[in-house]
Amino acid sequence: MSGVTNWAGNVSFASELQRPRSVPELQELVAAAEKVRVLGTGHSFNRIADTSGTLVSVADLPGVIEVGPRGVTVSAGLRYGEITAALQAEGLALHNLGSLPHISVAGACSTGTHGSGDGNGPLADAVNAITFVDARGELVTLTREDPDFAGSIISLGALGVTVSLTLDVQPSYQISQVVYDGLPVERLGTDFDEVMGSAYSVSAFTDWVDPDVMVWRKRRELGTPDPEWLGARLADGPRHPIKVMPADYATQQGGVPGAWNERLPHFRLEFTPSNGDELQSEYFVPRERAAEAFEVLRALGNKFAPIIQVSEVRTIAADDLWLSPSQGRDTVALHFTWIQDEAVVRPVVATLEEALAPLDVRPHWGKVFAADAATLAERYPKVKDFIELAAKYDPAGKFRNEYLDTFLPRG
Repeated sequence: MSGVTNWAGNVSFASELQRPRSVPELQELVAAAEKVRVLGTGHSFNRIADTSGTLVSVADLPGVIEVGPRGVTVSAGLRYGEITAALQAEGLALHNLGSLPHISVAGACSTGTHGSGDGNGPLADAVNAITFVDARGELVTLTREDPDFAGSIISLGALGVTVSLTLDVQPSYQISQVVYDGLPVERLGTDFDEVMGSAYSVSAFTDWVDPDVMVWRKRRELGTPDPEWLGARLADGPRHPIKVMPADYATQQGGVPGAWNERLPHFRLEFTPSNGDELQSEYFVPRERAAEAFEVLRALGNKFAPIIQVSEVRTIAADDLWLSPSQGRDTVALHFTWIQDEAVVRPVVATLEEALAPLDVRPHWGKVFAADAATLAERYPKVKDFIELAAKYDPAGKFRNEYLDTFLPRG
């Protein structure tokens, strides 16, 4: 083993990490290699990035943050926190952000990372152009107008090594973040549209046993929040998503207005996450089946209890990206942070997926799941098209690995 691990430390990679310092150096490296995979900031919880060949980071490529007519073009290895601060300084913004600002732009987009909000697509939905190094070592640029584009952004690293992305921007805006304690768990189902539509971005935290749910509302309306709401009460101080954890590193709450990039993430950029003692899974169901999903999860609550740290409920607007968990449908995201013990987590994950199966559930590509290739091809309708697209840019399978061979096998 190389000694290189993912963020959580549950995956050790087989190869030493190569860190080219220029795009031409990266092109030469890719052209000469028999097998290549890219490691971003390591926030995936399975072997999606592993390879027996050359493991590459693009974090040392020259940093580019350049505003142009199509939006902002950024280097693939930059972290969201770096580019959003630069955009805010220019009076510009992105449509949404994930919970951590520490994740790399290319890694987040390629695996389907998302924030929350009834009107907000995943982070990859903001991409309007991509440049990557293909299997020949050549640079390829695709724009939103290209027929291959919809399959090229959430690509799991199967098309090539992303060098840069161009993102849609909008004028900067402010967010005020308020937290409510004690939402009755039943109301998460009976009043779902009101709960999740109550702010620009909403997250609900539960363990599916506790009768009370904690709700984080990130509002573009900057007025004084109501002291009570749907049976919940305004928090009397800052909160962490996991109730027993200190809130020191959470983004500012209490309804204090701040720039979008300082409120949409759950955590501050200046907080550098240590290796997380956890595993994560995430599942996506059609929005109209949210209440059914909550019934399933509450019924499984006692199975979760020994291994769960917290579960988060978010919403995502439909998009047209082929491997997106929200492709073709407004979606509810059901996230689980488990203890770091695969031996006890995996059987529960298998039970959870079986229980959610009638709801046309899709697992997150970068987290712990039990689904096989046939199930993934059924739940993600564009899988066949994507496999053909990957073969177009990588006919010999240079970017394939055991993960892709298992879950997206070629015919």
